[in-house]
Amino acid sequence: MDAFTAGLLQRIRSTEHDLSRAREAGDDFLAEVEQAELEDLHRIAHEHGVEVSVAH
Repeated sequence: MDAFTAGLLQRIRSTEHDLSRAREAGDDFLAEVEQAELEDLHRIAHEHGVEVSVAH
């Protein structure tokens, strides 16, 4: 795994975690920001052929 892929996957995991925390805290604005960031990261991953497993 190259550094780009590893960094991207780490950013996705971190953003998923932050999104979960925002939702748990009831912070709707922060949850929207984190969701938008996560969507951008998934788009970047797709554009570069990086497969992202979906966390449940």
